Formats: sequence, structure tokens, C-alpha cells
Amino acid sequence: MLRFSVVILLSVLTLPAETWDWGLPQGFPRPPVPADNPMTAAKVQLGRYLFYDKRLSVNGKESCGSCHRQELAFTDGRAQAEGTTGQLHPRSSMSLVNIAYAPALTWANPTLKSLEVQALIPMLGEDPIELGLKGRERDFLNTVAHDSVYQDLFTKAFSGPSQITLQNIAKAIAAFERSIVSVRSPYDRYRWDGDASAISDSARRGELLFSSSERAGCFQCHGGWNFSAVRFEGSDTGQRGEGLFVNTGVSQYAVPNRGLYEHTGRSEDIGRFRAPTLRNIALTAPYMHDGSMATLEDVIAHYSAGGRVSHPNKTPVLRPFNLTADEKTDLIEFLKSLTDQELLHDGRWSDPWQAKKIP
Repeated sequence: MLRFSVVILLSVLTLPAETWDWGLPQGFPRPPVPADNPMTAAKVQLGRYLFYDKRLSVNGKESCGSCHRQELAFTDGRAQAEGTTGQLHPRSSMSLVNIAYAPALTWANPTLKSLEVQALIPMLGEDPIELGLKGRERDFLNTVAHDSVYQDLFTKAFSGPSQITLQNIAKAIAAFERSIVSVRSPYDRYRWDGDASAISDSARRGELLFSSSERAGCFQCHGGWNFSAVRFEGSDTGQRGEGLFVNTGVSQYAVPNRGLYEHTGRSEDIGRFRAPTLRNIALTAPYMHDGSMATLEDVIAHYSAGGRVSHPNKTPVLRPFNLTADEKTDLIEFLKSLTDQELLHDGRWSDPWQAKKIP
């Protein structure tokens, strides 16, 4: 009943339908879309090309897709993201799957909620350097302007090559990222489509553990159909609330990984990081903001111990619990049932340059 009440509310508060088919199952809400960047197939296709264009980087070898690989549910398999100059990011690359629903973007910035703004950060940021475009923006815009592929794509998406600007590039990339929606896992077929055979008996037992406040209690930070907080038009995301930014006792949280504190300066925010979606979690190792846990078994051991580090800001919902070996297997099987295999091979989100020769 709660799920359908939320869906009704989302449907009321979401922007009117654009010229874009989200491919969502019946009853699922559309993500919110900025009024100044409506979704269109042409814009998403342009964003797809830009997302995978290695000319966007200072060394000509990296793209947005380098840190957000489709086969890894748009993560990179690293404990710390690595930029074009070899500089390491202090945190791991978050998955882009269902990012359109996220109330806040990145691990620990409560003010960064716009994909259009966020898209410029890896391009132009200098601490750390990611793509390293800062200072050579004009060169890249000239490259795009003289590329026949982009001339056609910009004409369709923004009414002509004269619209080739950094702002429109960010809009197109944001539209592409917004289109990456995952709702086709075995668990989705089981829970929403009524296919009792979609997941195993072990995974069903694992779901009960996941959802039990007396046992594992994972749902307290990873609740709802997206297994994380979601946003919709007009909603109050409660950006300081438990379930969005939480301290789970991962470390002592030294500079530069002090979490929400880096933006608020409030001591009670030290160590509070965004709780990411658990969709496709079996593919996104290593885990936690710092990539300090290599396997799902490590994660379960961490939480069953009540967090490995004692910290005054550690969330009170985190407490030790005991699981048998079979119960741990059941919980992992449930988490594996959240993997959307179609997502990993869907041509809508694949690298379009693989079939083309980039000048």
C-alpha cells in the first residue's frame, strides 16, 4: 500500500511527459526533469556520444565512460577513481544507474543536485583533476564544431551547430545520464511482476533478513524500490536525515574523507556519506566511499559487527547482529538478485564510438 501511495504522489508531482520513453514498468514514477533541459531522444543520443568521447580529456585517452563503465553498472571497479593525469580521487566512482532519482549527487555534497552542474565538475575540476579540460575548453568546442557526427547531432538536439556550447554539452551529458534507469532485475520481476520463479528460495529468505529490523535491518538506510532515498518534484528530501547521509563506522574519517562535514562544517556531520543504491551491488565492488571493502562478505561482516570503527557520529540504527553461514549466503543471494543483466548490454547506453573511427 505504501509503495502505491508513493507512486501516486510521484506521478502528480513529476513534470509532464516529454518526448522520451523511459521504458519503465507500469506504476513506476518518472524521474524529475529540469524545465530548462527536457528529455528528447536526440539530446540523449548526443549525450551518449559526448559521454564516451575521449577527446574530452587532456590526454585523449579518458572519457566519462572510463570511470563509469557499463559492464560494471557504470562504476570503474577501483577503490579510488583515477584522473587523466594519474591523480587519485579520494573516493570511488559512484554508479550512475538511477542517478536521476538521487536527492543529492556524489558521496558527500548535499548541495549538488543538478546533473547539468555535476557534469562540468569532472571536465573542469582541478582538485582533483579528472578529465582536465580546464583551460582547453575552446579547443574541445572547436573539435566538436568540426566533427560531422556532432554537427548532425547538435542540429537534431539543439537546432544547429551554432548551439555548440559547454552548457549544452553538459545538458546533453546530463540527459544521457538521466536516461540510465534500471528496473529489470530478477528481483523486479519477482516483486513487481509477480514472477515467483524469478529469484531463488535463498534470495527470498535473504529479503526477509534485509527487511527485518530485528535482524540485519539493511532497509533502514537502503529502503524503497530503489534501495536508497529517491527524489521527485516538490519533495522534501531531508538532506540531513538518516538514510541519505550516514556515518557507518567505516573509518576515523580524516581529511579529505570527512564526508558531509566538508560542506557543512558541523562536527556532527563528520563521517556522514550518502547511502548509495544497492541495485547492481554485486557488480560495483570495492565497497564504501573509500573502496575499503572488497566483497559483499566483507560488507556483511562490517555491519554485523555494528561497524568496525567506533565513532561518536555513527548512526544509532547500526548495531551488531548475528547471522549463520547459511543466512549470510541468503542475504548475498538477495543482493545478487538486484543485478539487472540487461542494463549491462543495452545498446542505448553503450559506447557509440566503438563502431566509428574518431578523427
